[in-house]
Amino acid sequence: MATLLRSWRERAHLTQEELAERAGLNVRTIRRWESNGDLRRPQATSLRMLAAALELTSADRASLFAAAGKVTDPVAPDGSADGQHPLTSGDVPPAGVVVPRQLPADVDGFVARTAELTALNRLIGAYEESGTRPMIVAAITGTAGVGKTALALHWAHRVSHRFPDGQLYVDLRGYHPSDDAMEPADAVRGFLGALGVPPTRVPPTPDAQAALYRSIVAGKRLLVVLDNARDSRHVRPLLPGSATCLVATTSRDQLTSLIATNAARPLGLGLLRTDEARDLLARRLDARQIAAESSAADEIVVSCARLPLALAIAAARSASSPHLPLGTLAAQLRQERSGLDALAVGDPYADTRAVFSWSYHGLGSEAARLFRLLGRHHGSDIAVAAAASVAGLPVQRTRTLLAELCRAHLLIEHRPGRYTSHDLLRAYAAELAHDHDGSTDIRSASHRAVDHDLHTAHAAARLLNPDREPICLARPQPGVVVGDLADHAQAMTWFTDEHTTVLAAVDRASSIGLDTHAWQLAWSLADFLNWRGHWRVWRAICQTALDAARRLGDRAGQAHTHRNLAGAYLYTNQLEDSCTQLREALDLYEQLGDRIGQARTHYDLGRLFGSQNRHIEARQHTERALDLYVASDDRNGEARALNATGRDEAQLGDFHNALIHCQQALTLNQEIGSRLGEATAWDSVGHVHHRLGDHDRAYTCYQRALDLARDLGNRILEAGTLDNIGDMHLAAGDADAARLSWREALSILDDLGHPHAGVVRTKLTRPAATDDATGARGPLE
Repeated sequence: MATLLRSWRERAHLTQEELAERAGLNVRTIRRWESNGDLRRPQATSLRMLAAALELTSADRASLFAAAGKVTDPVAPDGSADGQHPLTSGDVPPAGVVVPRQLPADVDGFVARTAELTALNRLIGAYEESGTRPMIVAAITGTAGVGKTALALHWAHRVSHRFPDGQLYVDLRGYHPSDDAMEPADAVRGFLGALGVPPTRVPPTPDAQAALYRSIVAGKRLLVVLDNARDSRHVRPLLPGSATCLVATTSRDQLTSLIATNAARPLGLGLLRTDEARDLLARRLDARQIAAESSAADEIVVSCARLPLALAIAAARSASSPHLPLGTLAAQLRQERSGLDALAVGDPYADTRAVFSWSYHGLGSEAARLFRLLGRHHGSDIAVAAAASVAGLPVQRTRTLLAELCRAHLLIEHRPGRYTSHDLLRAYAAELAHDHDGSTDIRSASHRAVDHDLHTAHAAARLLNPDREPICLARPQPGVVVGDLADHAQAMTWFTDEHTTVLAAVDRASSIGLDTHAWQLAWSLADFLNWRGHWRVWRAICQTALDAARRLGDRAGQAHTHRNLAGAYLYTNQLEDSCTQLREALDLYEQLGDRIGQARTHYDLGRLFGSQNRHIEARQHTERALDLYVASDDRNGEARALNATGRDEAQLGDFHNALIHCQQALTLNQEIGSRLGEATAWDSVGHVHHRLGDHDRAYTCYQRALDLARDLGNRILEAGTLDNIGDMHLAAGDADAARLSWREALSILDDLGHPHAGVVRTKLTRPAATDDATGARGPLE
């Protein structure tokens, strides 16, 4: 055993101390094992962690357990280890299992904090060596800028291999300058998404969401990093209930309640020691220069209050002026500190502001202005085009200025093309903007930022759903850069990256009097939020948008928003509220004489009543929509309404007229070149033939719909048609073929997180329960 272990360690280029730290074991244990191989009946978990730390192959793992007196490596065929963990750190999760890897990048040039890293490693060591397996919560606390996040992330990356089921991370923004702390419920929903839960399956209440989160992570070896918590109450709803998880949280608060009630292990983070601060400078600059100008280096360390954030900025400033001696830079910083009246003796943040000021004054005028204005931006991070709009500058020039800010360590490019900064820097930038830019310039920058969000979101919305009713936007302010989106895929990607910022823009627009922007931003977000299942968020911004439109007295804006709000209510099963909103919209459209708006609202009312099996009322509304579309010469709308009318008639048993109307919809869609409409109509014609018992024709029509849906890449329509084909096969007496189609439909619906998956799953478990009296619902929307 001793020879094997030593050879594996040397092959991995690890010292005994490094192997012990990586494996979470005591170094004396490693030395004892390598000296004489006396394992003293080790626990299997210790051997697994040792194998993971050494990254042993399956054969080497077997040799390790054999040498340790174990017959086999205790990993069951189903992937459980000792019957307690679903995976070991050396295993790969089964196919289809979602393994989140949310940790941001490790800190470049991390130094010092040896004692703190050792303390954190001991938590894992104690956990693995003990049989009690308590859930460990590490509470890393300390003042702003002291390096809490850097320590948590550096340590998390070093031990991430110990958590094969993944790593969750969230910035709770507990001390964000805008007071925009993330609510625990929002963080839980983010974790559920990272764990593979579709939005449509997220329960409606925060308590139920937290319970689902705890259920999913139970038994998983997960590392959960809760960064920048405001206080213990901010953390507690995010704690797993399982002892197989480990939590690390950071906060400026002492988290006393969490320590008292949840047995969190406190780790207070103080200022760097002087020698550690010098090491940080030496790592980022030239160690020889630090040694040659030792007194100047010490003065910089003192001026930076031994805070890592300030030291990193000071090092960036020095690196950008390599020709200047450290003594000159120290003198500049000394002068900067003496010029700040707000400095308080012993106040690390005050000292840090001096470093910020020093670095800020080293910027060019354009970069300095951009830095100030970004402190007022409503998003938690920003892309290049949005930053260009804030500044009112061309994209290429803005990219250069962002690079300058990154070199000064005043911004971080945390993802390619996306920038963020420490909340202290945002607060400092906002202070500077208030002092130097005046209310008019700040408002203009905010207007341009909201303009960018609105015009890009509107363009993306039109790409997602070209059939939506158009709204008219005012021309953007001079200097606004509208995102360049080419197709549906790019639009979806943009919304995925930017929707939280656009949601914040709704509130920002409302707060600064841009009420038209507020309701139009909500309109632009509607399809994305609907398709992703963010219906409660959709409902909330619609309320803000409706208030804005009412303040304006904009009846068209109110009508559009009532229709959107109706959709949010429909998908949260608040059907009466949905009906009320549609009635309000219809009344406003009638006052405006907007026949297309009226037609779309009647169409929506038809869908609503159809979902309640009120098919006579549904048909009345779809027929009225048809009349209005015809009168308005809207052939696309006419085709949709013809198809919907035919579906309603089929539900009422009027198959003759149903077939006429669905075939008319098919012909019209083919004439106007709407392939999506054609696919939907083929499915409807197939549905009518199915209900008439003509299964051969039904199958032919369904297959045409299926081919078009697949060609279009429309997976929802594909799943709906497969579901209908399953129903048809069952009606024809072929239960095996029915189950095959339903399984294929269910696979797609589960992948999409569509609520109709539950209906199809019931058909698979109880096919006789399929209600052929009403038939299939038709294409899913």
